[in-house]
Amino acid sequence: MYPGSRKSSAYDRVSTMFSPDGRLYQVEYASKIVEQGTLGLAVTYNNGVLFAADKNVTSKLLKPTSIEKIFKIDHHIGAISSGLVGDARRLVQLARKEAQENQMYYEEDIQVETLVKQVSGIKQLFTQYAGMRPFGVSFIIGGVDQSGPRLFETEPSGALAEYIGITIGKGKKEAMHFLEKNFKEGLSQDSAISLALKALGKGLGDKGKFDVNRLDFAFIEKGKPFERISSQKLKSILGKK
Repeated sequence: MYPGSRKSSAYDRVSTMFSPDGRLYQVEYASKIVEQGTLGLAVTYNNGVLFAADKNVTSKLLKPTSIEKIFKIDHHIGAISSGLVGDARRLVQLARKEAQENQMYYEEDIQVETLVKQVSGIKQLFTQYAGMRPFGVSFIIGGVDQSGPRLFETEPSGALAEYIGITIGKGKKEAMHFLEKNFKEGLSQDSAISLALKALGKGLGDKGKFDVNRLDFAFIEKGKPFERISSQKLKSILGKK
């Protein structure tokens, strides 16, 4: 047997090889990339889903609008990514295609859970074959369909789970801990925005004091399509905290 790190290195050449203790190292490495991504979160409220994310604008010369953190997949479904942006864009393209094909074939909007399972299935596929690497991205995918507001997380392994509030990226533990303590069922949209702003502040370690220009917020409600929230509204709510 290989001692120390040499033992693990013998099993991390491809994503399809299990180590003796039942681990897929390439998938774990992909999850490490996700943990280094910028912070994002989403919560359900009385009749919709709210998305919130930090763009992490690192230069005054960088245009914040050029950074994609929250994606519109369909009029009733959105997503937040954490990890490799290129991987996220590719999977978002595939998700949009699935949504469009569902509308074309069945003349109805795709169910949120159905779309999430399609994306997760693609991720899982890339852990099964040699010559492929796992997608280095996790998503929060949410939307509103006939069953109401739905919110899911998908991991690089292809695992998925449903939540009423979830965080991803760097600082997720602190933000999630805050959500778990303060989330309440039946929030209004403004209350959900206020909660998300405070949770982002906890996760970013800025004590709630940050420039709203580095933040990206969007929502979907029953009867209302995907819509981004203006910086002016965020500043107004931030001033009331």
